[in-house]
Amino acid sequence: MIFKVFAKDELTRLFEVLSVNRVVGPVQKGLDRKNRPIYSFEVVDNFDDLRLDYPSTLYPAKRYFLPFEETLSSFTLESGSWEKHVDYNVYQPQVMFGMHACDINALNKLDKVLINSVHPTPYYASKRRNMFIIGIECMPQPHCFCRSMGADTVQHGFDMFLTDLGDRYFAEILSSTAYNYLLKIKTMEASETDHQEYRQVVREKSSKFTTHVDTTDLTKILDMEFQADVWKQWGDKCLSCGTCANVCPTCYCYGVQETVDMNLQAATKTKQLYSCNLIDFAEVAGGHNFRPEAHIRLKYRYYHKHRGFVEAFEESLCVGCGRCGESCLANINVPEVIASVRYEE
Repeated sequence: MIFKVFAKDELTRLFEVLSVNRVVGPVQKGLDRKNRPIYSFEVVDNFDDLRLDYPSTLYPAKRYFLPFEETLSSFTLESGSWEKHVDYNVYQPQVMFGMHACDINALNKLDKVLINSVHPTPYYASKRRNMFIIGIECMPQPHCFCRSMGADTVQHGFDMFLTDLGDRYFAEILSSTAYNYLLKIKTMEASETDHQEYRQVVREKSSKFTTHVDTTDLTKILDMEFQADVWKQWGDKCLSCGTCANVCPTCYCYGVQETVDMNLQAATKTKQLYSCNLIDFAEVAGGHNFRPEAHIRLKYRYYHKHRGFVEAFEESLCVGCGRCGESCLANINVPEVIASVRYEE
């Protein structure tokens, strides 16, 4: 890894260099009911619209890798000739400008399933590999527990990562593409003073985490408490609305629907993201539902995040961003659920 520093006003120049591509970054979209700013990843044309000091976005950047709805293929039948058209829906390079470590780690986890597994997903892979990612350091919010999940720092999955040192940025360079882009702006080699200030920023960030989740032997505890009454208690609160999956940066469950024209001359196959908390998620042909009760669906979502994914990939699927708890209409959040399964509260 190469380290550079550059003055803050040089970031504007870097944005201009990158803006020949489509740039997506955090912008303010409005205010919530408590008059707090709402941030979202949106296509940005003007550097001044970026809000790089944002605490967290309401929705993750997932929709640029896993769109809520995506056409997988289409079919036509004309004059006895059958044709199939597949479009990966990637039309230009894309720059993700200002992602936090937890969201980059979320992509790294998705990569394990959707790129590096036995059956990779070309629709996701084509978007992911056609992307330039600039990360930026953040300060923990009250609902963040990414440190507990090991997602407060990131080692790979980005091209460049920036840390604010006051009058300049400390840049970690991980790809040759990032290195070549930085040649177009004024940079300096990182000095020992820069390294010391960087470490101070990291220490300050570490000291500000107030929410924690004990993950010690969590997979074993979940196995032991599979039939615990506490799941029923949380299930009674759950509205089965699927909001948690909608705002989660790592939920990837989906459904596929085929629509055939009435004249049988054309058809379309469409993929839609879905949620394992929705009542019909496990319903099969004939009307049988393998998970008819809310507490069972909620439990399996937690088991997938903190048990099944750990077994398959030796790490949790959760990155501790806290979006699910912040958005849940029933005030269900991961730290409280895990603590209750441990009988800590």
